Amino acid sequence: MMQNPLDALHDVIPPEQVSWWPLTPASWAVILITLLIVSAGIWLAVRHWQHNAAKREAIKLSQQHTQDALALHGILKRLTRHYYGTEQAAQPTAQWLRLLNKLTRQQFSQQDLSSLYSSQPTIDCSKLMAAIKTFKTKEAVHV
Repeated sequence: MMQNPLDALHDVIPPEQVSWWPLTPASWAVILITLLIVSAGIWLAVRHWQHNAAKREAIKLSQQHTQDALALHGILKRLTRHYYGTEQAAQPTAQWLRLLNKLTRQQFSQQDLSSLYSSQPTIDCSKLMAAIKTFKTKEAVHV
């Protein structure tokens, strides 16, 4: 009778299972890089959220002045002063008009801005509200 060749292997001891701990240096590097990337992402998201806080507040404030063109224009001036400085917000009318058109993606005319200071402004308040909502907070201002 022929003997099974596997029966001769009874004295071979299989190796123990390799433990997953301690981690290899490469595993630590992957964990560290992942933590750094996640931390940097959270930090950037918080900074972005904080940066846009003034714009969110301006949008809320504009909801209270939906029919007051002069107040909405004042909100745009305040946004410009906050994000770009007093010099940009206090420019003469022609330069302010160019800057406003550049930062808001709206097309305001000289007549629109002049009408703000008349007894009956002819500028459309919805255009000013749209300008507040589309105001660019990170534009380089070299008009």
